[in-house]
Amino acid sequence: MQTKRKLSFWDMWNLSFGFFGVQIAYALQSANISRIFATLGADPHQLSFFWILPPLMGMIVQPLIGKYSDRTWCKMGRRKPYLLIGAIVAVLVMVFLPNAGNLDFSSRLLLGLNGAMWFGLFSLIFLDTSINVAMQPFKMMVGDMVSEEQKAEAYSLQSLLCNAGSLVGYLFPIFFTWIGIANTAPKGQIPPSVIWSFYCGAAILILCVLYTFVKVKEMNPQEYAEFHGIDLQKQQEAEAASGKPGLFKLLLHAPKTFWTVGLVQFFCWAAFMYMWTYSNGSIAANCWGATDTASAGYQAAGNWVGVVFAVQAVGSILWAIVIPKFKSLKLAYVVSLLIGAVGFISVAFVHNQYVLFLSYFMIGAAWAAMLALPFTLLTNSLHGEHMGSYLGLFNCTICLPQIVAAALGGLALKAVGGVQANMLIIAGVLLVLGALSVHFVTEKKTTE
Repeated sequence: MQTKRKLSFWDMWNLSFGFFGVQIAYALQSANISRIFATLGADPHQLSFFWILPPLMGMIVQPLIGKYSDRTWCKMGRRKPYLLIGAIVAVLVMVFLPNAGNLDFSSRLLLGLNGAMWFGLFSLIFLDTSINVAMQPFKMMVGDMVSEEQKAEAYSLQSLLCNAGSLVGYLFPIFFTWIGIANTAPKGQIPPSVIWSFYCGAAILILCVLYTFVKVKEMNPQEYAEFHGIDLQKQQEAEAASGKPGLFKLLLHAPKTFWTVGLVQFFCWAAFMYMWTYSNGSIAANCWGATDTASAGYQAAGNWVGVVFAVQAVGSILWAIVIPKFKSLKLAYVVSLLIGAVGFISVAFVHNQYVLFLSYFMIGAAWAAMLALPFTLLTNSLHGEHMGSYLGLFNCTICLPQIVAAALGGLALKAVGGVQANMLIIAGVLLVLGALSVHFVTEKKTTE
């Protein structure tokens, strides 16, 4: 087996730098989609339904990206072609999505939604799908090219860049408002501050992705086999005898870590789905006393959501520095999720916009753990042959809980009296359940 060379800081930086731009796009989506659809006329009880199709597309697309990129060896690389295609599509959609309200779609169509909401919905599907296509190769390239000893460091650096991108994306709307771009618009239209945020996010996304595309040189098949200790001849003989294993067969033979970490993921991502969906309405009602989506107060709360999400990103960056100091990854996981749970629950009781900084700072601890620890635990339990396929399948543990949470969101909101802030209490309870589930995770160290 080839001795696994130690990557420099800048080698790992280049591997993940494009993630900075991708995460700006993801932050703009997560912080503004509920605001956009509420502005277009969606009822609060409908909001969670707009979030179902994007993760559903992620469940379909990401395993396929993993499967086919495992088999892609070309001059551009193995994972990089998918990275570039996803980024280009995301840029195009980011230009069109915030303009949904400016199109002449006033009449009510299928399911009582107007044309603008249908246009926005399909734009959201394409945006989330393309972001997933662009995002997944970064996780795979770390799994491909980084040794087990450096993976925690590499994924922590990826988490740092991810949160830095989130910070920029979350603050864009309030920044553009501050420099004088209008933050309100006629009823049913998206404010210019949000539109320009998406434009700038799209430009940064493509530049960052092109940087990684140019700077990173992926391994050829022979180098990859030597790096991961794969006997190519035996692998080819096995595939000739039984064929290449399909995704379902790989899933049946997934390591125990895949399933136990997946259980933790289920509770965590359901919790964050409710944060993304109901933070805007919660903060508008609790801190601005605003329920009219066209009012200046509601749109000001929409900007403030970006600010508190940025505080969450800062908390995540700082907590990511603390996580490696824990002797046990499982202990770090539990502590992080419990801190985040307290943050979620506190949001429901806060009526001062500045006190929310503490709540979302604490939520950042959970987010830091969710970005780094699951992939460290999983990739250390995998062999290199099907790294992309397993990481693609593992994305289902991110998408499925979002689908379930979105499908049940309207019923849950009704059960808690229609008060959107109470949905953040449910999110806190879900994180507590996630912390308890960490008990079932086995830390498996890969043997050479």
